[in-house]
Amino acid sequence: MSQKPDASFAGNLLRWFDIHGRKDLPWQRTPTPYRVWVSEIMLQQTQVATVIGYFDRFMERLPDVASLAAAPLDTALHLWSGLGYYARARNLHKAAKEIVARHGGAFPESIEAVEALPGIGRSTAAAILSLSRGQRHAILDGNVRRVLTRYAGIEGYPGMKAIETQLWALADQLTPVDRSAAYTQAIMDLGATLCVRSKPLCADCPVERACIARQRGLQDKLPSPRPRKARPQKTAHVVIAVDSSGAVLLERRPATGIWGGLWSFPQFDGVPEAEAWIASALKAQGSRHPWPPHHHAFTHFDLSLYPLVLSSVSPGSQVADSDRYCWYDPRTPVEVGLAAPVTELIKAVTRGR
Repeated sequence: MSQKPDASFAGNLLRWFDIHGRKDLPWQRTPTPYRVWVSEIMLQQTQVATVIGYFDRFMERLPDVASLAAAPLDTALHLWSGLGYYARARNLHKAAKEIVARHGGAFPESIEAVEALPGIGRSTAAAILSLSRGQRHAILDGNVRRVLTRYAGIEGYPGMKAIETQLWALADQLTPVDRSAAYTQAIMDLGATLCVRSKPLCADCPVERACIARQRGLQDKLPSPRPRKARPQKTAHVVIAVDSSGAVLLERRPATGIWGGLWSFPQFDGVPEAEAWIASALKAQGSRHPWPPHHHAFTHFDLSLYPLVLSSVSPGSQVADSDRYCWYDPRTPVEVGLAAPVTELIKAVTRGR
């Protein structure tokens, strides 16, 4: 850190928040630990505007810890479909079960107990307890990292351990005792609305006079980017089997890994493996229609799916008798979690009928 932080940081930020801060988001109206927890998990890697609709639907169906814990995982994944990063939903469901089993259904009050729950790290635990219970805890989510690296002029990739330690110390130093919940929301709002990744609105920032990045013209250089690595490219072949009624055969993905617990098309490393499965599992000799690859970008790699469409399969083929498979009818869809590329391909198949 280039210089000691300005002692007026919290005060200036809170005064700005009182006028410009976000105070009427759905999870802010009744900020119970459960509602704040679900919102914080949804907001990881996802913009507020996208989250609002998902949050409202989730709360309407699963309004509390008990209902989430009692619901099938498929219900949680169905409500999450399209939001991405599905491990978040799996961990949310698993954590709800732990809260019921270990905490009598009451959300834990200590940060150590909250952080011990699946899918909840240090910053998320701190945000939940701060926003729902007014406890003083420093947070360090993506928005806050960006604010603090610019404010204090901290160079170096924030994901490096030494930089992260420095940022945590600064975050704790700046977090006030009074109005800590408002401060937590304020610093997240600052990063989300003014101190954005590109073209930050420095002229409107309440702490810009003490911001080292602003003083030195480093706004576009901080935070320092992740060291570049070649982006992995992966491929897979999927069988899209469609019966005469228009239902599509889906297979449940393994609990871990890509699209864990979601329903997708049977997937294979190559065409020979796909053809062998068609012959053995579906006993189908109908026409195959190779489609152009469907590309999908994940956080750390790109995936190209090569669809092999098999039409007019016998309805209710025996393979569907297993818990591993189901026939999914887009006209009367069951509540299962579907990855975005699967939804897109199902729509494409339906349009082509």
